[in-house]
Amino acid sequence: QVQLVESGGGLVQAGGSLRLSCAASPSWFKVNTMAWYRQTPGKQRELVADISSGGRTNYADSVKGRFTISRDNAKNTVYLQMNSLKPEDTAVYYCNANGWGGALYSSYWGQGTQVTVSS
Repeated sequence: QVQLVESGGGLVQAGGSLRLSCAASPSWFKVNTMAWYRQTPGKQRELVADISSGGRTNYADSVKGRFTISRDNAKNTVYLQMNSLKPEDTAVYYCNANGWGGALYSSYWGQGTQVTVSS
């Protein structure tokens, strides 16, 4: 069974940095695109950044120049380096991975990790 385990969330002051990690298992899970989404109460989940298996990246306008997504294909792990954090970045951040966890191509989600930026 495919699992995504996130880590790295927490409380930080505005202007600070955090690094999120998400490891996908088992090792035979053939991962294609990996991404980070975030959600605040009462709002839809929104894409923060995604990265293809070849390393092509895409960012939401609100995080361009501040966040960097990267991945280690050998470890099936995706990272989100968040710099110059703002209070409006406060949200639950979810890891997403699309790939072949079995016979079908599916989308999988992590449990979410809270990021809180204080002003």
